[in-house]
Amino acid sequence: MSEKITILGSSGSIGESTLDVIARHPERYEVFALTGRSRVDVLARQCRRFMPRYVVVGSEQAASLLREQLDPHTTVLWGAQALVDVAADSEVDTVMAAIVGAAGLLPTLAAAEKGKRVLLANKESLVMAGGLFMDAVARHGATLLPIDSEHNAIFQCLPPGYRQPGAAGVSKILLSASGGPFRTTALAALATVTPAQACAHPNWAMGQKISVDSATMMNKGLELIEACWLFNVPADAVEVVIHPQSIVHSLVAYVDGSVLAQLGNPDMRTPIAHALAWPERIDSGVAPLDLVRVAQLSFETPDLARFPCLELAQQAARSGQDYPAALNAANEVAVAAFLGGRIGFTHIATVVADVLDSWQGCEPVDLAAVQQSDKLARELAMRQVEVLSPC
Repeated sequence: MSEKITILGSSGSIGESTLDVIARHPERYEVFALTGRSRVDVLARQCRRFMPRYVVVGSEQAASLLREQLDPHTTVLWGAQALVDVAADSEVDTVMAAIVGAAGLLPTLAAAEKGKRVLLANKESLVMAGGLFMDAVARHGATLLPIDSEHNAIFQCLPPGYRQPGAAGVSKILLSASGGPFRTTALAALATVTPAQACAHPNWAMGQKISVDSATMMNKGLELIEACWLFNVPADAVEVVIHPQSIVHSLVAYVDGSVLAQLGNPDMRTPIAHALAWPERIDSGVAPLDLVRVAQLSFETPDLARFPCLELAQQAARSGQDYPAALNAANEVAVAAFLGGRIGFTHIATVVADVLDSWQGCEPVDLAAVQQSDKLARELAMRQVEVLSPC
């Protein structure tokens, strides 16, 4: 029988890439549900192609518009509870968790609590509630497979039993980063960066929020926190290295001096196909890597003066408690304000730093505590945006 899949965030770049891989293997996979916030035209096209049982949108208005474009085969739902329902449905085998930001936490956690195979592209689930999430995975027998190209690469380079302390001589995880569009830009010019410039990633095609996070390297900071939870390592065991070509997706160093790396063209269909079929391998549609054509692979240490968001994330990872949740919430508010023209590019780090400086950490003992920390950090960040906003 084919594997039934719910794709949370199907209208985004990860969702589109997932559907591309699924379409190459119709005998293996069946789409059970698709979800997207408001891109009705994209969702309608996807539904006509893949005929899911359900499609979920963010509002009643979007649901009404979508119903007009679909036949009765697909039931249109809307709202946060509907996301949880299609992630936790008993018929679903696998959930692709590709909703961007804190909005992805509840349905992704629901999938873990139902023991699903969870393909994790929503790093915020671990950044906000890593301990709770990993406990749910263990208690309910879920299978957690990373989709971010870096974490998927690390997963491929680690030995069995890697979550056990000191497993198989692993000494360090090397988390690669492209450096984004401003790796060599003059520091003085960063204050006048526009949203269009920040979203023009040199190697990857991504949504606006993730593109801005890549430009500030906050994305890499969030990925560092994610790696700590996924692979059960402290923050100081994860080193970020800039690799402009985005060919080496990450590396694992061992005590004997060996360093294992996973290489591939910068195309998210590779980690998606790996996780969909794991432990098997299937065709992803990605062109073979031509190392001769690539010619050069270079690495450098990130400049924390250029990328203060990375340093803020490193500090939050070391602080633990709910500091990562506060970091994520403040960053989401700041990035939205930047994309909306309310603050400058360099103010993103200012907003996040101010929230963390005033933060009184506590242990996130349950989901309600996580949500309260998220809410408070957003309120603090919005106040800081008001101070910085020229209008």
